[in-house]
Amino acid sequence: MSTTSQASQRIAALLDENSFVEIGAQVTARSTDFNLKQTQTPSDGVITGYGVIGGNLVYVYSQDASVLGGSVGEMHAKKIANLYDLALKMGAPVIGLIESAGLRLQEAADALNGFGEIYKKQVLSSGVIPQITAIFGSCGGGLALIPTLTDFTFMEEKKAKLFVNAPNALDGNEISRCDTSAADFQSKEAGIVDVVADEASVLAQIRDLVCMLPANNEDDMAYEECMDELNRTCDGIEGCVGDTSIALSQIADGGDVFELKAGYAKEMITAFIKLNGVTVGAVANRSEVYGEDGKIAEKFDAVLTPAGCEKAADFISFCDAFNIPVLSLTNVKGFKADKCAEKKIAKAAAKLTYAFADATVPKVNVVIGQAFGSAYVTMNSKAIGADITMAWPDAQIGTMDAKLAAKIICDGQGAEAIDACAKEYAALQTSAVGAAKRGYVDQIIEPADTRKYVIGAFEMLLSKREERPAKKHGTV
Repeated sequence: MSTTSQASQRIAALLDENSFVEIGAQVTARSTDFNLKQTQTPSDGVITGYGVIGGNLVYVYSQDASVLGGSVGEMHAKKIANLYDLALKMGAPVIGLIESAGLRLQEAADALNGFGEIYKKQVLSSGVIPQITAIFGSCGGGLALIPTLTDFTFMEEKKAKLFVNAPNALDGNEISRCDTSAADFQSKEAGIVDVVADEASVLAQIRDLVCMLPANNEDDMAYEECMDELNRTCDGIEGCVGDTSIALSQIADGGDVFELKAGYAKEMITAFIKLNGVTVGAVANRSEVYGEDGKIAEKFDAVLTPAGCEKAADFISFCDAFNIPVLSLTNVKGFKADKCAEKKIAKAAAKLTYAFADATVPKVNVVIGQAFGSAYVTMNSKAIGADITMAWPDAQIGTMDAKLAAKIICDGQGAEAIDACAKEYAALQTSAVGAAKRGYVDQIIEPADTRKYVIGAFEMLLSKREERPAKKHGTV
C-alpha cells in the first residue's frame, strides 16, 4: 500500500495499527480511449483490502483523489464489487471512504455498468453485513446512491459534498443561496447523514460504531464485560422526560450513547447504547434539548412528525435485521398538525407502526410521560408487539389529556363539574395504574430503577423466538 496518498492515510488512521492488508494493488485501467493508456492509474484510483478494528475483521475501500480525481471506472468498480464478495463470504462489515469526481467519462458505459455492479452488491449485502460510508470529498451524481444504500453515512464537516444534482443545477437555487451538497444540509434537512465531524473524529467514531455492531446478521455478538453497576439507580432521571438523550445516558453502561442523525428530526432520538455489555437500539421521543450551559436550548411539541417516524422506522429495521434488541422511551400526545405534515404523517406513522410490529427482536417500552391516542399505539405499545411494557408512576396512558376529555364529556356544565370529571377520568382512564389493570402495562417502576428493570427484561428476553406468517417480504 502506498504510504503517501491521503486515501491510504485514512485507512491507516481507521484500522488497528499495521493491520491493513491490501488486495488488488496492481490493478490498473483497461480502457485506451482518449489516451487513457498513457495515463498512470495506480490501483485504478481505489485502495481495497481488509484489516481489523478493535480486533474485529472489516473490509475497507478508500478512493484516491490523486488518480483521475478518484473517478469510478470499470476496474475501480470491480475492485469494490470483489471486496463485497469477500465480505459476504466472511460475514464482516464493509467501510467505504469516499472522495471521487464521480463517473469516469473516458470509460462511459463500462463505468456505468461498474456503478450498477456496486449497487447490486450493496443490495445483496443489505441486512446481512453492516455497511458504513464516510464522505471526505465529492460524492455526486450516481455515486450519491452508494452512501444511501449503506446503513450509516458519515460526512467530513467542511470539505465533503454529497449531491445527485449540484446546487447550481437546481431550479431557483445557486450554491451561495443554499449549498444543498454540504454536510449541514444533508444531515439537518435531508436526514441522510448520521454523523458530521472533522476527519479525525469521523474515523474515530466509525471505530466506535463498528465495536458496537455485530459482524453480520448471524453473529451472536460476544458480550462485553459490563464494568457498570447493574442495579445502579438513575437518580433524577424523572427530570429528563423532555430531553431523553440525557435519560438514555443515565440508563446506559458508562453513560455512553452513540446517537445517529442527531441533527435531523430532533424530536425523535435514535441511538445505540450498551446495557450489561449488550448493544441495544434506543428510540425515544424528545420535547426538549438542553444546551451545554444546562439550560433549555430548543423545545418541541411531544408529537410524532413525518421525519421523526421515518428516522425511527429505518433505525428499527436495521436493529431487527441484525438481531439488536430495541428499547423505546415513550412520551407522545399525538401527531404533528400542520398542512406540511399532513401530506406525509399517515404514511410515515404507518411505516413506524410497521417497523415496530414487524421486528421480532426483544422489544421493551418504557412510558415515561404522556402516551395518548394512536401515537401511543404506534410507539411500541403492547398492542403492536412490545414484549414488556413498563411505566413510571406519573405516566399518563389513554386517548387524550383528562381535562380535554372532561370538557367533551361535560360539555355545557360548569367548571366545577368539569374539574371533578377530569379528576375521575385521570384516575380511571389515563393513569398508569388504570392501564396496568387492563394488562397494557406489565410493570409500574420507579424512575430511579429504570436501568435495573430494563436490563432484567432484556436478559429474560434473550432467547426470544417469534414465528411469523410465511411471506417473501412486507410491502409497507
